[in-house]
Amino acid sequence: MPPKNDIVKWLWRLFFLFIAVNVVAFLLMSSGLIGYLPRIDELENPIDKYASQVISSDDQLLFTYSQSDENRIFVSYNELSPYLIHALVATEDRRYYNHSGIDFIGLGRAVFKTLLLQDESSGGGSTITQQLAKLLYSPKANNKLQRVFQKPIEWVIATKLERFYTKDEIINLYLNKYDFNYNAVGIESAARTYFNKRPIDLNIQESAMLVGMLKNSSLYNPVRRENVTKERRDVVLAQMRKAGHLTLQEADSIQKLPIEPDFNRADHVAIPAPYYRQHLAKMMMAVKPERKNYASWQGQQFTEDSLAWETDPLFGWCNKNKKPDGSNYNVYTDGLKIYSTIDSRMQKYAEQAVREHLQYLQPQFAAEKRGKKYAPYSNSVANDVEKFMQTAMKQTDRYRILKKQNWSDEKILSNFKDTPVDMKVFSWKGEIDTTMTPWDSIRYHKGFLRAGFVAMNPVTGHVKAYVGGPDFAHFKYDMVSSGKRQIGSTIKPYLYTLAMEEGLSPCDGMVHGPITIMAENGQPWSPRNTRGALGHFVTIKWGLQNSDNWVTAYLMSLFSPYAFARMLKSFGLKTPADPVVSLALGPNDASVYEMAGAYTAFVNRGIRVEPLLVTRIEDSYGNVVANFVPRMQEIFSETTSYKMLDMLKAVVDGGTGGRLRRLYNLKGEMGAKTGTTNNNSDAWFMSFTPEIVASAWVGGEEPSIHFDRMAYGQGATAALPIHGLFYQRVYANPELKYSDNGKFDIPADFQPCYDTQRYSSDFYLDEDPIEQSEGIDDLFN
Repeated sequence: MPPKNDIVKWLWRLFFLFIAVNVVAFLLMSSGLIGYLPRIDELENPIDKYASQVISSDDQLLFTYSQSDENRIFVSYNELSPYLIHALVATEDRRYYNHSGIDFIGLGRAVFKTLLLQDESSGGGSTITQQLAKLLYSPKANNKLQRVFQKPIEWVIATKLERFYTKDEIINLYLNKYDFNYNAVGIESAARTYFNKRPIDLNIQESAMLVGMLKNSSLYNPVRRENVTKERRDVVLAQMRKAGHLTLQEADSIQKLPIEPDFNRADHVAIPAPYYRQHLAKMMMAVKPERKNYASWQGQQFTEDSLAWETDPLFGWCNKNKKPDGSNYNVYTDGLKIYSTIDSRMQKYAEQAVREHLQYLQPQFAAEKRGKKYAPYSNSVANDVEKFMQTAMKQTDRYRILKKQNWSDEKILSNFKDTPVDMKVFSWKGEIDTTMTPWDSIRYHKGFLRAGFVAMNPVTGHVKAYVGGPDFAHFKYDMVSSGKRQIGSTIKPYLYTLAMEEGLSPCDGMVHGPITIMAENGQPWSPRNTRGALGHFVTIKWGLQNSDNWVTAYLMSLFSPYAFARMLKSFGLKTPADPVVSLALGPNDASVYEMAGAYTAFVNRGIRVEPLLVTRIEDSYGNVVANFVPRMQEIFSETTSYKMLDMLKAVVDGGTGGRLRRLYNLKGEMGAKTGTTNNNSDAWFMSFTPEIVASAWVGGEEPSIHFDRMAYGQGATAALPIHGLFYQRVYANPELKYSDNGKFDIPADFQPCYDTQRYSSDFYLDEDPIEQSEGIDDLFN
């Protein structure tokens, strides 16, 4: 047996050898010769993917954009609650401010107590910096041995992180990186998800709960495991007391409080303004249009996108602008702060108005179609329903998947019609779990009425509310911007504007009776009419007030359809209008978005304002990288605007928009126009006050899905109520500061029937086509 002194010497030699081996290994790892070591640029920018935030005009977080499930929102150290910092350091690394990435005291304690004495309550030896290194650079270990080999690498990375960052920055990086479950990556998302607060507003118990989750967010889950989460929170509070951040009395009293989360799971469907979210991302991430990227039938869309690329700074903003490193911006990864024009309260009221009215209107539609074999389609297309349904079938993901598996159309059709499938379907009372065939599912969902509604400021162009449909989870097609439908009688104010601009007044008129106009092709056009007063003298103002087709046709007979088509273009309607006399009744298509922008000109003294979605964008460091201002165009004179206000106010005060007064008790000055297209396919209502312009459309997914009776299908019934409900809610909230006694800014001495201010007739004739040499155009001048 060797002498005792020899044993001691050998133990010391082994100890120093162990130290030497570790020092050498540490140096080799530091130089990158063994193990993985991040590049310098990775250490300088360890987190390169942050969710972008969209902030409402009333300073509320509307939603975020993130890559996959990492809904990480950047937050600076100054935006963290001090309770968070105290709880984190006291619990995870009490000597944090006294080491350089490795806590040798804590490490020694962990080795001797945890490994040798099997005392698991002694805690681990990892510092906050090492935990950050693990989060950033260590893949998930498959076993304990792999985890043992990861540890030294993390020590090396931790020491390097300490050289690149201050202690505050390391804490900030750690809290920005950690995944708190439910797509809540980072402390900003976690605070909003679990408490609907910003990190700086977290109190002591909330901060302690979130810090407690850092040990294992799946185990300490306040939504599923409230008791164990509370126990862990109380451990954190005890550590804060030991560190001197709480008194014994404070800790004891807070520990008696229950866990009270205000849970709001991050979800791009169940959020405010989901259609706006979809549209904004599409706008900002658009690439420069190339014709080869559009289908043959998308020529008009290519034209509109090309124009937007050149004239709209927001369209394609991410691909028009570069970050400091030369790469393009990305709303899903660059942590932008996008300041929206949307007001969260008005958005809520708009969504409520659409929902409330459609819930009333849907049973009327269902009752009309009940028992009809052609339902939900109109009786006018009863023989074409099978063809329409097969077209819809071919637009589904299920059809495309089966087609890729080389199924024939006959086999796919049989599968759709004969194979029941478990599914969730929409209802106004909530999703329904049911079993039905895919064919029946298509037909069922087509039976729900759709809607689009937008409200904006007529002077600044700020869009305050944007509702693209009844329910984004089931009906994602945006009927505010993407969908275009025939605008019907809402086109009439544009024609009346042309008449006023050419010197007519609201008091000019005609003997009320049928009007026939010879079109360029030699065919007579005689619009039908539903109004009385046959043989009586009626004014132009009366004609617009009552949406009279004969007065409108009379005005159309005075002007060239080409001049009217150009006027429509100047109002911002993008789809080219066919210059024919029947254009006066609105057979052309436009979006809810375009119509809202067009009607701003009536309030804004003849100046049309393009809808504005965003006011500014900041990068993740708070630097302003873009500002957006209203885009305006003067399209008619101030005098004409006063005449139009006089007539459009009459629509509300005794005309087709009178229900705003009678049913919704709206008092202030308003202008409006109803619109109903052939067979009630599209119901429109436009309204405006001195402060708001609103546009609404209601109809079926397809034009052939509509009410067969006008009682419910007309604009005054199907679309107007959305406006009434919206205004009621807006005026009821004093915080919004909208008044129901507003008046339009019209000079007190203005006389609409006597004051005129015409442009030269050349204004409308400059671009008339050469065909007028045949003499036909003279019929319309």
